[in-house]
Amino acid sequence: MEHGRRQLLLTGARVASLAALGPALTCAAAPRNAPYPFTLGVASGAPLPDSVVLWTRILFDPLEARSTPPVAFAVRWEVAEDEGFRRIAARGSATAKPALAHSVHVDVKGLRPDRWYWYRFMLDGAVSPVARTRTAPAPGALPRSLKLAVASCQHWEFGHYTAQRHLAQAAPDLVAFLGDYIYEWGRYSLDHPDRAMRRDESFTLDQYRARYAQYKSDRDLQAAHHAAPWIMTWDDHEVANDYGALRDELLTPDFAARRAAAYQAYCEHQPLRFSASGFRDVRMYQRYDWGALARFHVLDNRQYRSPQACARPNRGGSNSVYRNACAMLADGRRTMLGSAQETWLQNGLKSSRARWNVLAQQTLMAQSSQVEIRRASDGRFWTDGWDGYPAARQRLLDAIRGSGAANPLVLSGDVHTFYAAELRRDPTRPRSSGNPVVATEFCGTSITSSSRPQARTAQYVAMNPHIKYGRSDRRGYMLMEITPERTSVLFEGLDDVRNKASGVQTLARFAVEDGKAGLATA
Repeated sequence: MEHGRRQLLLTGARVASLAALGPALTCAAAPRNAPYPFTLGVASGAPLPDSVVLWTRILFDPLEARSTPPVAFAVRWEVAEDEGFRRIAARGSATAKPALAHSVHVDVKGLRPDRWYWYRFMLDGAVSPVARTRTAPAPGALPRSLKLAVASCQHWEFGHYTAQRHLAQAAPDLVAFLGDYIYEWGRYSLDHPDRAMRRDESFTLDQYRARYAQYKSDRDLQAAHHAAPWIMTWDDHEVANDYGALRDELLTPDFAARRAAAYQAYCEHQPLRFSASGFRDVRMYQRYDWGALARFHVLDNRQYRSPQACARPNRGGSNSVYRNACAMLADGRRTMLGSAQETWLQNGLKSSRARWNVLAQQTLMAQSSQVEIRRASDGRFWTDGWDGYPAARQRLLDAIRGSGAANPLVLSGDVHTFYAAELRRDPTRPRSSGNPVVATEFCGTSITSSSRPQARTAQYVAMNPHIKYGRSDRRGYMLMEITPERTSVLFEGLDDVRNKASGVQTLARFAVEDGKAGLATA
């Protein structure tokens, strides 16, 4: 036992720190009588059976980047098997460089599978909050359950992060965050304002960094990061509203530079594995196995998509269009994921031996017409979501069905509404007509971001019978339990997103049984 522990310590000492890439730097001590350096908390993510990524950033004042001197700092870290740090599993040091906003990313290797660990960072005499993380089960292992929390869309301007506090108190094994971690505009303040004000939009690297610092200063968001490791993808507001590939709403000529700045700031502030060699393109789609219980296919539907169909004159971004008035909707060449990611997903589905296959992605996949459909040519659709890319959606559903992957589930965010839906190859025909369910979709509402009136959502559900539930008047998150026999889903909604002390209640319960596609009684 002692020999194994020594080997683990040696492995930890050789850990790769992503923030330490590049030429060697001379590290400085924190300034004498410096304020507390870990104001943004800590985080972990991207768990593997033997590894997890730890994150922090040295920032003395969340609203003032210049509070941290432009020098490198040697930050120590520890991982322990107990909260009191009596049984150290790994330790080492990493360099917080100015070039990466003094962020620290440590890929701790040599850990044991399916274990909870505790971790912390230290700079001189300052110690970060202690947080817990865990590794994934060993390949082939079939754990009894996985408790998964799912969240998205947390605009600072539209309420408190009370949902994140309740999420942390639910003590999940894993958190999946599906995009819009920040929004690119809003007032800079450490308090969530009483009303939104569109100002201070982010365009440069420094501005995006400042926005992440503002968001990560929130204690409830920090608590959610401290509770469990996260797997993550991004959506549009980490860069700009409704952007697709290298095109934004305003058709900005130099949008590529803005996107690269936003991508760099995102990578700097999240517990991810990434290369610091450049940020004009960043591979976000990844695959995570939770033993033989679940395979997570984490998708990126922003970076590689075709431009939105039938945009307004002299604009990019989304529109709502009638199917028979927008020929681009029928163009089979248009893509949401890009050909390379489509092939990667097909291969991951075909090779999966997991009991459950979970597509973690940004936006509602179920067809959602805004008018009643009586003929095949009918329908009015929002073009920024999957409804704007029907051929790409068809390819994806065909890939799921053709792969033979077990129990496909789709997790979604973006639309600030709880939805439960059955994804069929032809959404206009019922199951009884030889039109089986290909996958079951659960879409979560937002942490804070506002939505449409519930009466309108009820109309959409009535006009789209494959959507079985819709609720847009509550903010919150999804809580799931995945077992070999079934997946259970709770839609958890706040009483009042503007009340920091708000309670939360379960608005709806759903289940999917192993081997039985579609929604079952919870």
